[in-house]
Amino acid sequence: MTRIKCCGLTRIDDVQLAATLGADAVGFVMTRKSKRFVDPAAAARLRDVVPPFVTTVALVMDDDPAYVAEIVRVMRPDMLQFHGMETAAECASFGVRWLKAIAMGEGAPALARLHDYPGAAGLLLDGHGLGEQGGSGQRFDWSLMPRDLAQPLVLAGGLTADNVADAIRIARPWAVDVSSGIEASPGIKDRAKMERFISAVRAAPSA
Repeated sequence: MTRIKCCGLTRIDDVQLAATLGADAVGFVMTRKSKRFVDPAAAARLRDVVPPFVTTVALVMDDDPAYVAEIVRVMRPDMLQFHGMETAAECASFGVRWLKAIAMGEGAPALARLHDYPGAAGLLLDGHGLGEQGGSGQRFDWSLMPRDLAQPLVLAGGLTADNVADAIRIARPWAVDVSSGIEASPGIKDRAKMERFISAVRAAPSA
């Protein structure tokens, strides 16, 4: 079964809907660079409505370590997700399980970076370019998804209800991560799009 993370959530109703529809994880974008930004206190309120067995993920990108530590203290995420140029040691320094996003916008040359984070709980392959933010709706060549890594791989970038079944068939990811593909506007999710996306994933054969 392919797992599902709904990311870029900013409203309690959207968090509750994602969980009700069967999302395995919900993500909150906590880097101030993003138009989907939520601060630690707001993220804590969103986290408090997440039911048991749904993973909460805080996304950061080259943020000050003191600020990331504040996120951990105030929001208490289950996982951190790093989208910048953070080193493996920096990602591991907060005492929380973590994911590392790999910018796949440059294609095959980006694959070398997959080996730089052996301590990550998983690697998220996103379609944006190096140094750019996620949630851009950009796709990459799904056939580049490697099959020989021990870590679970999460597919992100440009996924919608209309293409996610093909993405799963080609890439065979552990999980898919969607943000812009289920939105009415940045940070505001669309119920029908979220329903269609999650239904499409659940209906797709997985590895």
